[in-house]
Amino acid sequence: MRATLTDVDDTAILRRTAAGAALVVLLGLIVVVWSIGSSNPFTPAGYVGYLTKGAVVGQSRFYGIQRGPTSPGRTWLLDVTNVSITPYTYTEDFSHDDAVLSRDNLKIAFQVHTVWHVDDARVPLFMDRFSTTVGRAVLEKDPDAIVKIAYGNFVREPLRTFARDEVQRRNGLEVKDALIPIGDAVLARIQRYATGSPFIISSVVVGNVQYPEEVAMAVSRKLAATQELQRKDTEIEIERKERTKREVQAQGIANAMQIIRGQLSAMYIQHEAIEAQKLMVNSPNHTVVYIPVGPMGVPLTGTFTATEPRGPGVTPR
Repeated sequence: MRATLTDVDDTAILRRTAAGAALVVLLGLIVVVWSIGSSNPFTPAGYVGYLTKGAVVGQSRFYGIQRGPTSPGRTWLLDVTNVSITPYTYTEDFSHDDAVLSRDNLKIAFQVHTVWHVDDARVPLFMDRFSTTVGRAVLEKDPDAIVKIAYGNFVREPLRTFARDEVQRRNGLEVKDALIPIGDAVLARIQRYATGSPFIISSVVVGNVQYPEEVAMAVSRKLAATQELQRKDTEIEIERKERTKREVQAQGIANAMQIIRGQLSAMYIQHEAIEAQKLMVNSPNHTVVYIPVGPMGVPLTGTFTATEPRGPGVTPR
């Protein structure tokens, strides 16, 4: 009887042990499966995360959005697609085969620079209607691949069409002087086109206009000729001013000589000479030297006799 009871107790203990071991294994398996199937996806700053929750059986569904930097916490079969909401600057090139004919059939090359971003309040709309499926490997290499593809599918070709149309409405040489109006017109048209979409177009700038080489050379020659004409005109004006200046100076000298001739006399000059001699005599530091002079007041040099004080070359009267 005792042996039977002992066997029953041992069997119960073994069963409980086995059940406990199985429970531990099951719990461990659940933990492993949970660790493998759950995730805590992170959205960095400048991005909005589009969260989706998968299903082992059934359909995946939209779970919500999160604005970075953040994460939702570890959740079963949760995945995120991060969409950048920072501004982008894309350049559309119209050169070589893409150059545009103006209204007067002049082939013009130029570039259009567009600043735009995704509306952070419309990221679900962006993912549902404007984005395409991009592989995880591609996103790891280029996190903005989704946005670039969406721009190419929705914005790029209409923008290029509007830019071509605005340039074709003008004559070739008028384009370089109308870059701002062209950019404003393209911006207004692309903004109307993008109304109601998640694309916000901030600005459009048209620049880097290039004309065919022969046209550029002709314009350069014309500009050089214009500058040469302006230089000649400047030189002529300078010569005219110089002539006027010389005439004024000559007239001033003539007027001064006329005044001098009218006011100076021999008696006045003699009076001035006497006054100057008085000043020298009264000066404590002076030396007076008297020298013979000719009829014009020029000093005479040479040897003279007392009876003939004339200087050389003076003809006796």
